[in-house]
Amino acid sequence: MADISRIVATDCGSTTTKAILIDRVNGSYRLVARGEAPTTVEAPFDDVTVGVINSVAELEELTHSSLRTDSRVAVPRNDKGGADLYVSTSSAGGGLQMLCSGVVKAMTAESAQRAALGAGAIVIDVLSVDDGRADFEKITRIRSIRPDMILMSGGTDGGTVNHLLDMAVLLRSADPHPRLGRGYRLPVIYAGNRDARDKVLAILKDTVDVRFVDNLRPVLERENLGPAREAIHDLFLEHVMAQAPGYDKLSGWVSAEIMPTPMAVGEMVQLAARELKTTVLAVDIGGATTDIFSTFADTFNRTVSANLGLSYSVSNVLAEAGVENIARWLPMPISDGEIRNRLRNKMIRPTTIPQTMEDLLIEQAVAREALRLAFAHHKSLAVGLKGIQTQRTIADVFAQTATGQTLVNMMDLGLIIGSGGVLSHAPARWQAALMMMDAFQPEGVTHLAVDSIFMMPHLGVLSRVNPEAAHEVFVKDCLISLGTCVAPVGEGKPGQPALKFVLSGPGIPSVSEELKVGDLRRLDLPVGTTAELVLHPARGMDVGAGRGHTVHAKAEGGVVGLIFDCRGRPLALPLDPDTRRRALQLWLDAMRTEKGEAERVHL
Repeated sequence: MADISRIVATDCGSTTTKAILIDRVNGSYRLVARGEAPTTVEAPFDDVTVGVINSVAELEELTHSSLRTDSRVAVPRNDKGGADLYVSTSSAGGGLQMLCSGVVKAMTAESAQRAALGAGAIVIDVLSVDDGRADFEKITRIRSIRPDMILMSGGTDGGTVNHLLDMAVLLRSADPHPRLGRGYRLPVIYAGNRDARDKVLAILKDTVDVRFVDNLRPVLERENLGPAREAIHDLFLEHVMAQAPGYDKLSGWVSAEIMPTPMAVGEMVQLAARELKTTVLAVDIGGATTDIFSTFADTFNRTVSANLGLSYSVSNVLAEAGVENIARWLPMPISDGEIRNRLRNKMIRPTTIPQTMEDLLIEQAVAREALRLAFAHHKSLAVGLKGIQTQRTIADVFAQTATGQTLVNMMDLGLIIGSGGVLSHAPARWQAALMMMDAFQPEGVTHLAVDSIFMMPHLGVLSRVNPEAAHEVFVKDCLISLGTCVAPVGEGKPGQPALKFVLSGPGIPSVSEELKVGDLRRLDLPVGTTAELVLHPARGMDVGAGRGHTVHAKAEGGVVGLIFDCRGRPLALPLDPDTRRRALQLWLDAMRTEKGEAERVHL
């Protein structure tokens, strides 16, 4: 697409609309400017395009250029200005909210959930025959939640139809209505046993709008999520976007279909995994939800922890994690009551930011727990197919994931990307690195990065139209490389040998050290630098080749550098409060400067 040089992309969020301007600079695509404005999907404006125009107006002010004509983003560019391409994503109005159903909770219902999550939806409930709820409870729940659409699945092709008909009868009895649009019949995507289609339609045709797609599980051994995801996206444009104020105008402006924000992030994660030829784990932690994306075993997965966030949902993190688990990350003594009160204040004043070092440390402690809990949720859904007999050969008997087991393998992970205010805008980049290391506990050799200004949604939707531009801006302007984390896996007593390493490379002073269990060591390794590492783990420790076996690896530099995390996997904090606080303070000091010799912050 050589004729495309100037690109405008917007992300219409629930509170803020963010716009970016990409231009071709010296033969490559680069980010030129970023603007933002309040989203205007609600009263008094009731028109999402007002916020879009306001955010693009800020781009014009910053670049002294014209991007609009006739009160709209001008595409294609003309003699008065404009852009060659305009794309947009949206999560305004609460995003895409879905109800999923299946016959067996751990099989078809789980497949339906994965399909909906991968299409960018927030799954507000999952119904199944074996979920333990009585029929009247399911009917009451269906009536109360008012989803944007329902994904109905169950049964293999040619299998039983009775349970599907029972679920259809429940839907008819509930007579559900959509969240948006008066007089609009709720869309139901049927992705179950094809032999039940006619009977399901006969039951539901007078109640909801039924759309048929290929079965999610045509046979037990295979999951077919693509057709359902495409149908979800089409209905998102047809229903959710069409009913939301102003989206009919916005749809006429864009050069490609509007995409749900989480779906766009997922597109960018998958593109990054392909282009960088690595396994990617990405997280977006916000005020109300935490989304996690991964590409383990060539399989893309996304999960939404809808009640884990750092402002509106901060009390949910407190309730689920417990005050003790939050307090364990704090290097200063503070009472449980004080922690609870500060988090309650954050919930009722969600837009406030930390004003003191104590406030910051508490927020980052909550972030660790929200990330940890969301990651546990992700691992529970990113699994191999359940209920099947898997044939194995001698070649893959040791490598194949057992059915129903998580696909997440931290030793195989190549890149972790963090986004969301607490990570992207941490006062010091090493704080973002330490939060991700504490929450995700990477193993072996893993590269760490953050999304500089939450640009991944814009680039994800752009990748559908111009993948070259999306990838170039992603690598050069979106990702901020934090560095490389080396983490031996194993347990040992503090002070015992953990790892010997030799660091070398062109223009890099050679370094050879031996680290002990409990050590956290940071070395300067600038952005754009690649070093050679020879890692000799102690007996009982593993850095990727087995316990005690030497590994040769490459370390990519970053603004934080090269980090050796010998605190053990799984990471176990000291039980004694005073010992734990001293250890936390030493780890903060070690990350703060290259040699860990900074003055201690007295709190």
